[in-house]
Amino acid sequence: MAAAAARLLPLLLLACLWRGAAPGTPELRRPPARIGVIGAGIGGTSVAYFLRQKFGKDVRIDVFERGEVGGRLASINLEGKYYEAGGSVIHPLNLHMKHFVKELGLSAPLCQGGLMGVYNGDEFVFEESSWYIWNFLKLIWHYGLNALRMYMWVEEILDKFMRIYRYQSHDYAFSSNEGLLHALGGADFIQLLNQTIDESMQKASFSQKFINEMVTPVMRVNYGQGTSINGFVGVVSLAGADSGLWSVEGGNKLVCTGLLSASKAQLIPGTVISLEEKTRQNGRSGGTMKQYEVLYNSTAGRTSDLYDIILIATPLHRKIANITFRNFKPPIPDFSSPYQQTVATFVHGHINASFFGYQDPSQFLLSAIFTTENPKLFISSIGIVSPVQDKLLGPPVWKVFSPQPLTKEQMNMLFSSYDSMAVKKWLAYPHYSPPEKVPPVILHDQMYFVNSIEWVASAMEMSAISAKNAALLAYHRWYNKEDMIDQEDLHERLKTEL
Repeated sequence: MAAAAARLLPLLLLACLWRGAAPGTPELRRPPARIGVIGAGIGGTSVAYFLRQKFGKDVRIDVFERGEVGGRLASINLEGKYYEAGGSVIHPLNLHMKHFVKELGLSAPLCQGGLMGVYNGDEFVFEESSWYIWNFLKLIWHYGLNALRMYMWVEEILDKFMRIYRYQSHDYAFSSNEGLLHALGGADFIQLLNQTIDESMQKASFSQKFINEMVTPVMRVNYGQGTSINGFVGVVSLAGADSGLWSVEGGNKLVCTGLLSASKAQLIPGTVISLEEKTRQNGRSGGTMKQYEVLYNSTAGRTSDLYDIILIATPLHRKIANITFRNFKPPIPDFSSPYQQTVATFVHGHINASFFGYQDPSQFLLSAIFTTENPKLFISSIGIVSPVQDKLLGPPVWKVFSPQPLTKEQMNMLFSSYDSMAVKKWLAYPHYSPPEKVPPVILHDQMYFVNSIEWVASAMEMSAISAKNAALLAYHRWYNKEDMIDQEDLHERLKTEL
């Protein structure tokens, strides 16, 4: 009898395990059959890529997109050449974007530099020279050591933020963006999120003159807003003014099309109308299971499909993605917070140097002009841009950022003559107003909001980081691997483990 019982014991244990007695073991729960991703910008295509890596080859991944693949990574046609109209530059420390470009076999030349000036509406408060030493001396003369201190301040914050790559390489995930920030930089990072960049820099003893004349213009060109934006997005903006910036040959949106292909996801052209939780019978176990019904308009008409996991990779703003959440208990909150409008105007023409105070146009050598806060200024910045291909060839084209479309009168003020123009109007990024109310990453049991990270900072790399976090979070929560979520002291733990 004892021998028979001994032989029976392993079989009984196996049966218990098969029935789910050990839910923490990922191999014992069925994998999801279908995962739906809404949005095919950098967030949606990179989350599809990371989901494929984690869940394997058998799960079906559908990506819904009502417009073109690439989202806000879009190019615009002017005289037969294409120019970056959305996200245009990538930082050398953006490791996910660097990996994507290498993995997809894309080319990424450095962006061409030029001379920059800062205009306050009446005069230039700073103009670069082709002599580096002279620029350095002018910065010291005008702002003391503020510029050097800012570089060191931003670098210190970036060093801590770079820990995210190590955490993600070990598959750790965070259930909120505040938790992610705290794991990287503690209370200091949370404080950056909840105060303005002006307040953050004043607290760090930067002069108000430096903030007004050098920091504000960078905020205006990158986010169309001044130093009232939150401190964290402000630091991201300052990092984006660094040297070594690059973009993808042929257009940054090629990363999105490449990731979509690499993920082997199905692209479904169509507009998602609503999401609804559904309960249905599980034929395998005899119990019930919950799924999400996606109702969408496509070329075939109004259609619906069921998914085990949903990832939303588009802003939940009524003018961008007007999605209705039906019959959720508790209800999904309304995240239709304001987005900042910016207008990108591309002009093939000759700039009117006298508008900026130059009497002799031949003396005007600047290729980029940033602006300070001034109510009479109708532009945020203006600069020469190159096409996404043949970057060194072709006539000069100016890219003007402005909060509103330029009038004909304003165009005639900015340009002495022009041959053609093209305009792209965006709801480009959140209107930042700290303390930020960052939307949750987890919207429901198996529904995740990739774009919630935009309220921390909106950038290509931030979207990729959020995409990997969401993919890891979805994987760990599907298989009940709680030990991989929201772990404290990861920096010290990983140091001891290695």
